[in-house]
Amino acid sequence: MSTCSSSVSDRSAQDVWATKLNKSYYQDDQQVKFMHLQAEVDSLLMQLQNLKEQRLSTNSQEQ
Repeated sequence: MSTCSSSVSDRSAQDVWATKLNKSYYQDDQQVKFMHLQAEVDSLLMQLQNLKEQRLSTNSQEQ
């Protein structure tokens, strides 16, 4: 469980750094597209983590 929360916080720190770095390299429209993709990746990562937790709890209940 701590692995999931630490990876999410690591991802948040990377997002802040990437946003600061990319501001100087991307035009506004490209930055918006990048931020939308980044949000989608974060959402998918959370979904995967939730599925993993569900599977782990299901396996624990079966044993």
